[in-house]
Amino acid sequence: IHNCTRLCSLNATLFATTISCKPHYLPCVLSDGGSHRGMDIVCGDYGIVNAPFSGNLGGPVGRAVGDSVQYDGVKLYNKGILHCVKIFSIRPYVYFGSVVQGEAMGYVLPLQERFSGITSHLELQMCDGSDPSPFI
Repeated sequence: IHNCTRLCSLNATLFATTISCKPHYLPCVLSDGGSHRGMDIVCGDYGIVNAPFSGNLGGPVGRAVGDSVQYDGVKLYNKGILHCVKIFSIRPYVYFGSVVQGEAMGYVLPLQERFSGITSHLELQMCDGSDPSPFI
């Protein structure tokens, strides 16, 4: 994908999650000492999320939030091209099966319900920790 509006249908722009991050991918240290190795994309609540490339959905994925694990993501992979990305803050229509590039996969979760004052966004993390920006 070559522009953000194709990934997220509503008001998609890149943004930084902390002061120490720039508005593009880079591994950075968060205020709690953790590492952020993904890209955040601002989207409107309930905006439709489109597949960044053709592939297969590999089920739900989670991430540590405080002392618990939050399962608010889905894994998308393509064996032929060897791409694998985890997309967080999404409610997928299905967790398994194939998708084609540009196909609607789900919608953006409204993050304000859990985190007061936060801007709703998707988080993209490549499964191998590499830079996800080529798919934006």
